[in-house]
Amino acid sequence: MSEEKELYLTEEGLNEIKKELDELIQVKRPEIISALKDARAQGDLSENAEYDAARTEQAIVESRIKELESMLKRAKVITKVDTDVVSIGTKVTLEYVDDEEKEEYFIVGSKEADPFSNKISNESPIAKAILGLKVGSVVSVDSPNGKYDVKILAIN
Repeated sequence: MSEEKELYLTEEGLNEIKKELDELIQVKRPEIISALKDARAQGDLSENAEYDAARTEQAIVESRIKELESMLKRAKVITKVDTDVVSIGTKVTLEYVDDEEKEEYFIVGSKEADPFSNKISNESPIAKAILGLKVGSVVSVDSPNGKYDVKILAIN
């Protein structure tokens, strides 16, 4: 990973990464080491499915540990949020101008995005369009599905 760009996280997102990393290091890694020892004790490793499975799982876990450690090194935690303008860490209530439908979104970094919980990435088309704007602003959003206009009703 030569691209070392900052990774924007909320405090909650940072804690989730730390929790997962701790679980992998303190629980999963020792379990895998134990499974490898047990599999080795069975003798011939060339046809040992348990050993192969444990080695595969070890590779996956070690890769994830490295990924999480890299994320923590690049993390920029959003703590104090200015609610005068839309920024990472703010909740924004929008009105879709065409149909007057209202929606609330929480603007988060890309690793925390979860569209099913209305957490949208700062890199998404809608967030890119509204970042830095104030309540009352109307902006056109360029999305893969075409253009549409939104009005910022509230920023929390």
